[in-house]
Amino acid sequence: MHETPEDLAWLQRLLDDSYAAAGRHLRSVVTEERRLDAAGVVAELGAMRVMALATATAAGEPRVGPVDGLFYRGRLHFGSGADSLRFRHIRARPAVSASVIDGERLQVTVHGRARRVDPATDPALTAFLVGVYGQRAWDEWLGALPWARVEPDRMITFLNRSARRG
Repeated sequence: MHETPEDLAWLQRLLDDSYAAAGRHLRSVVTEERRLDAAGVVAELGAMRVMALATATAAGEPRVGPVDGLFYRGRLHFGSGADSLRFRHIRARPAVSASVIDGERLQVTVHGRARRVDPATDPALTAFLVGVYGQRAWDEWLGALPWARVEPDRMITFLNRSARRG
């Protein structure tokens, strides 16, 4: 776990505020007992999960694709190619939505803005990413990728404790 007590308090406020603002239908599916608290989100997301990340084209058309979702300090991080459509969209229109889904067992959905981050200026983030991918992969190609994190406006969680891990 890389989250500080302040990160966990912030994340819990985000989860509570997001749930309070949710519509009636969502709250009928994601009942109080099916929500994750901040510590539960940290425990479930671990170091890396495949995440569906949605961006928008200049015409406002949605585009979604998988990325490595890395949960660090209470926020989802991801990398992609500098010339990828994903980062071109983000540079022009930073609004994103993302979901980590594990079958019918787990869902964490976040809506917010992608913000570029530079691991070279954050040794702790670099150490985290190297810990996930290994020094060789980092040195050979991952360290050269652009990275971003989702600064969430909303985060909704769902955990079906009776479902099996996918």
